[in-house]
Amino acid sequence: MKAKPQIFVIKTTPKTILEDYKRLMHLSEYQKYIPKNNKTLIKLNLSWSKFFPSCSSPPWQVEGVLKTMVEDGFDPKKLFTAENRTVVTNIAKGLKGNKWNPIIKKYGVWFVPLTKIPYVPYNKILRTKFKNLKNKELHVLDSKIFPNGFEIPEFYIGKPIIHLPTMKTHGHTGAIGGSLNNTNELQKNGGITCAMKNAFGGLLTKRRHFSHQYMSEVIVDLLIIQKQIHPEIMAIVDGTVCGDGAGPRTMIPRIKNYLLAGYDQVAVDTVVAKMLGFDPLKLPAIKLAHDEGLGCGDFDQIEIIEEDISNINWKFSVKRSIVIWGDQMVRKGKLSFLEPLMHNKLFMRLPILGSLIYHDMFWYPTIGKKRIREFMKTDWGKTFQNYPDY
Repeated sequence: MKAKPQIFVIKTTPKTILEDYKRLMHLSEYQKYIPKNNKTLIKLNLSWSKFFPSCSSPPWQVEGVLKTMVEDGFDPKKLFTAENRTVVTNIAKGLKGNKWNPIIKKYGVWFVPLTKIPYVPYNKILRTKFKNLKNKELHVLDSKIFPNGFEIPEFYIGKPIIHLPTMKTHGHTGAIGGSLNNTNELQKNGGITCAMKNAFGGLLTKRRHFSHQYMSEVIVDLLIIQKQIHPEIMAIVDGTVCGDGAGPRTMIPRIKNYLLAGYDQVAVDTVVAKMLGFDPLKLPAIKLAHDEGLGCGDFDQIEIIEEDISNINWKFSVKRSIVIWGDQMVRKGKLSFLEPLMHNKLFMRLPILGSLIYHDMFWYPTIGKKRIREFMKTDWGKTFQNYPDY
């Protein structure tokens, strides 16, 4: 009988957070899976260049993982934190805004801006370096999204990867198949972003905004690719402050004080979805990955180690910001007749500009700042403020 996947869950506090990350990683016996003699990727999560609670990897998550690994004898020069940019994020500003840079310098590890490294054809890599692996056919990435050939970062190949996502809702991840026939579909199915989707910022280039039309299929494609190029995949999830509502940016921060870790990315997302209040197997990416045998999406078949979360239901609800709503209407809704224009570089400047105006110039200085001020009064807010800016 196949063993149940294990997900490790502990509770934490601002005062004990770094020790709790160490306890979580030791509980999960990470050194059995992440060898010290290997170069290891640590994939950060940048959803906004600016700081907003629960939006991107918080500094204590980055420090908790790096501190533990360095103290456990990992060579800092073999640890590579990494992140990419999108059409609406900036790596340099993200390093500063989320206070990652001082932590990366403190522990002497590398930071790899994925915009600056070579990408290689995915299919060519499979034919040469990975002949022994099953070449599972992708759903959309090498056909509908990248018809001229999908490429992956050459630096990723052959290295174990540790994902550092947060627990939050997402307005794009509740549908499948490129259509939104039911306007209540997102609210009915929900939508989260966690371990599986964190691969977006590593394996996809700026063109990844075309993936929004087939979000769930792309998430599963990325999991297939990861299983082919990484000898091990681990997720260490921060649920200290979780995002509720119109994620992944314009959310309501909810303090929950949980940390999770696991090696089955589908099972990690299943547990997170359950805690947030969604039925995991009604989330398309989880259902599709589960059905294809890429991981476990059945909560009852997952072994939870340490904390009992069986009765947790935070009743989060997914909503769509005006930017995500507009994007979906054009890509797969009533305005889909405009979708061909999304492939025009000049036209694409309009939604990018619209996102900048709405998110950075309107929402963040008004609603966002108010929520940040309230957050800064909490113990987690004070913890964030205690981290250096440079």
